[in-house]
Amino acid sequence: MHKKWLYLLLGLCLFDAPAMAQPRQDTLHLPLAAAEKMFLDSNLQLLASRYNISANQALVIQARLWPNPNFQINQGLYSGQLKQWFPNQTSVGVSQLILLAGKRNKQIQLAQETAHLSEYQFFDLMRTLKYTLRTDFFQIYYLQESARVYDEEIKALSQVVKAFSEQQGKGYISEKEVVRIKAQLYSFQSEYSQLINQINTTQSELRLVLQARPNFYIDPQVDSMALTRLDPGQYSLTQLIDSAYHNRSDLQIARTNNRINQLNYNYQRSLAVPDLTLNLGYDHAGSFLTDYYGIGASIDLPFFNRNQGNIKSSKLQIANSEATQRSIQATVEENVTNSLQRAFAQQKLFGTVDPKFFNDFQRLMHEMLINYQKRNINILEFLDFYDSYKQNTLQLNTIGFNRVSAFEDINFYTGTNFFN
Repeated sequence: MHKKWLYLLLGLCLFDAPAMAQPRQDTLHLPLAAAEKMFLDSNLQLLASRYNISANQALVIQARLWPNPNFQINQGLYSGQLKQWFPNQTSVGVSQLILLAGKRNKQIQLAQETAHLSEYQFFDLMRTLKYTLRTDFFQIYYLQESARVYDEEIKALSQVVKAFSEQQGKGYISEKEVVRIKAQLYSFQSEYSQLINQINTTQSELRLVLQARPNFYIDPQVDSMALTRLDPGQYSLTQLIDSAYHNRSDLQIARTNNRINQLNYNYQRSLAVPDLTLNLGYDHAGSFLTDYYGIGASIDLPFFNRNQGNIKSSKLQIANSEATQRSIQATVEENVTNSLQRAFAQQKLFGTVDPKFFNDFQRLMHEMLINYQKRNINILEFLDFYDSYKQNTLQLNTIGFNRVSAFEDINFYTGTNFFN
């Protein structure tokens, strides 16, 4: 066997797995806690939602304000009796609108509930974005672990192809064997490219959540030992469902919408009662009496418009929001139950994996390379083992991500970070 080929293959046996790809210039090495802090400090959607809360709180202040009094003044333009322009005929008046049937208090209650609704919408947005952040964070971590396997195998096969190509014309290696190795290499490169595209897509979504610059590459720093210690049996189903009933922001939104519709119904009924206007007037010489002072009141007569349509509509909105609330409550219980069952299933699958499996597979891979170098095994056995190594490693990373994702689902559906 040619010595040059022997040295190249021997180098592959001692090959140390390189990084998955050339690191970008700006790489953020972020643990999960730092990523969540960056999210809370920088996310523009959360910032906009905070402004919305402040805007609705300002409407509570507005609802507390009384209607302004109305001031009127009239000056005579021309007197036919006196044949005089701008005669000494002046009248003034002040009127005040008095809201009846508790309209002002009902407006205040509506504004307060609307402000509470904007707060729950903020927390629901934060819950959803945080779920996206944490899921993307762990997905990138496990995808990078898979990408390292491809990177390792591609580099190793590339060196084999290079060595074989140099020996092919000298009769040491058959053309068929070279083509077979190249085909496997191209297959790995194609799969690797698809995996990198998936990482880049997830990176883009995570950067948007964190509001990181487009040229940043986020490298998740994960405590693998802490992930191993996660246990779905740590909390009972009753605890999880109770937490969801108290903390799920979308359920709080449904409850608040129901209260708003009930308050709006009461407010629409109060609008059927006309408001009272009190007035005080003074007339200097505009009537048969001089320096006349008068007091009066006015009110609409509810003969035609008693706000019937709005009252009926608001009553139907109550039925709508009550049905929506019951639907969400049923969904909450189903979500929590299903996510806990999924977590137990993934935990059981994860428990079947031998912790030494990956290291043993790596050791066997190098031994297979040495045996292939010595021609103790043929090319089909060699490539089949390489492909098995890749497939099993990808499956292990998929099992790991699915397990962590199941715990994140529990956090999301309960509205509480039980598993952090």
